[in-house]
Amino acid sequence: MGKDRGLSFARMVSILELHRLFLASAGICTDTRKPLVGGIFFALSGPNFNANAFAAKALEQGCSHAVVDDPAAVADERFLLVPDALKALQDLARKHRRTFDVPVIGITGTNGKTTTKELVHAVLAADRPTLATEGNLNNHIGVPLTLLKLKAEHRIAIIEMGASKRGDIAELCAIAEPTHGLITNIGKAHLEGFGSVEGVIATKTELYEWLRTHGGTAFVHGDDPLLMAKSEGLARITYGNTEGLDVRGNAVASEEPCMELVFDDNHREHGHYHITTQFIGDYNAPNALAAVCIGHHFGVPDEVIAGAITDYQPANSRSQFKDTGRNQLILDAYNANPTSMRAALENFAAMHSNRQKLAILGDMLELGEVSRAEHEGIIALTQQLGLDTVFVGSEFEQAASGTGVPCHANAADALKALQAAPPTGCLILVKGSRGVKLETIVAAL
Repeated sequence: MGKDRGLSFARMVSILELHRLFLASAGICTDTRKPLVGGIFFALSGPNFNANAFAAKALEQGCSHAVVDDPAAVADERFLLVPDALKALQDLARKHRRTFDVPVIGITGTNGKTTTKELVHAVLAADRPTLATEGNLNNHIGVPLTLLKLKAEHRIAIIEMGASKRGDIAELCAIAEPTHGLITNIGKAHLEGFGSVEGVIATKTELYEWLRTHGGTAFVHGDDPLLMAKSEGLARITYGNTEGLDVRGNAVASEEPCMELVFDDNHREHGHYHITTQFIGDYNAPNALAAVCIGHHFGVPDEVIAGAITDYQPANSRSQFKDTGRNQLILDAYNANPTSMRAALENFAAMHSNRQKLAILGDMLELGEVSRAEHEGIIALTQQLGLDTVFVGSEFEQAASGTGVPCHANAADALKALQAAPPTGCLILVKGSRGVKLETIVAAL
C-alpha cells in the first residue's frame, strides 16, 4: 500500500522546476555522511551502490528534497524524480551558470592545473569576489557542484577541469560553458584511459575547440610549441619568456630555496616586478605567469598581482618547502607522471645547496603498458643526475629489479627503513603519485 502511494508522486520534474527549488534551498548534498539541512540531496549512484536507497535517510537528516532516478524510491512529494540523477545535476549546473553573465575561466592540463587555478584565484580574489573550484573537485561531479555555488556577488568564476579519458574535457565544457580557457601543458599522464599521448593531446585541446566554436579567449603559454600550434587561429593572449609575448617573465637564479620570478607586460607602461614566491621549483614559473597574464587581462593592478603571488602558500604537498629542523624537504607528493617527475628531478639537481641531496620517489600510477619503460627511464635519469635516490612502490620495484638501487614495496616499508636509519642534514625531494601515500613518511624526515 505504501509503495503504491509513493508511486502516485512519481512524476518527472523539469530542470526549470528543479532550479527554482534549488534557489530556495540551502544548497546541494550528495553524501548522507555530510547532510545539509535544508539542502537538496542528489542520489548519485556508483558502480557498487544504488544511492536511491539513501534518499529517505537524507530527508530524515534534514534535507528538503531528494533527487532520485528510481520511481520505486519515491515516497512523497519531497522526492524529485528525474531520468538520471547525475545528468540532472549537470543540467541544473548549466542552467544555473547561464543565469550569471560573468566570465568563466576553464583550466586544464597535465601538470600544474590545480596550482595554476589556486594562483589565478589568489590574484583575481584580491581584486573582486571570485568563485573557484575547491581542492581538485574537477570532474563530472565536482564541476557541477562548483558551478552551483555561483552567487550574485561573484564577478568571475575559475573552473578546474580534469580528465582521465577522451571526451572528458568536452563534457565539462558543455556543462561550464567557459568564456576563457587555459591549458597549462600536455604531457604523459593517465595513459591507461587515454590510450596514448596523442589521446591526451586530443582530450586536453577539447578546451581550445570549445573556445574556438563559441568565440572564447585562450591564455596560452607561448614557450610551448604544441600549445601555440593547437591554439592557432583562436583569440589568444600569450605569456612566457619568448620575445613578443603579451606577458613576459621567468624564474631567476637565486640562493634561496623558493622560486624568484620577474615579470612584465608589453602593454603596460610600468609593469616590471621581481618577487620571491613560496614555491619550490622553477617549473612553477609558467603557473605563476599564467596568473599574471589572467590578472592583467581582467585589469588587476600589478602591485595586487605581485602581492597575491608573493603571499600565496602552497598546500597539500604541492611544491611545498618544509624545514623539519633535521632536514629540509621539498614535498611534491600529491601527483606524479613522467613529465612532472623529470621536471622535478632536473630542478632538484640544479638547486644550490650545501646539504646532501636525497630523492625519495614513489610510483607514477595509471601509465598502462608504458609504465615499466617510464619507471626505468626515471631510474636512469636519477643515475644520470647523480642523485642518491630511494624508490617506493611496486612499479619501481619491478623496474629496478637487478639494478641494486634502494627500493621499498610501499610507503610503510620505506617509513620503517627511514626510522631505522634517519637521514640528517639533507635536502630531500619527496615526489610520487597520491596513491603511494609518501606524505606518511614525512614524520621520519
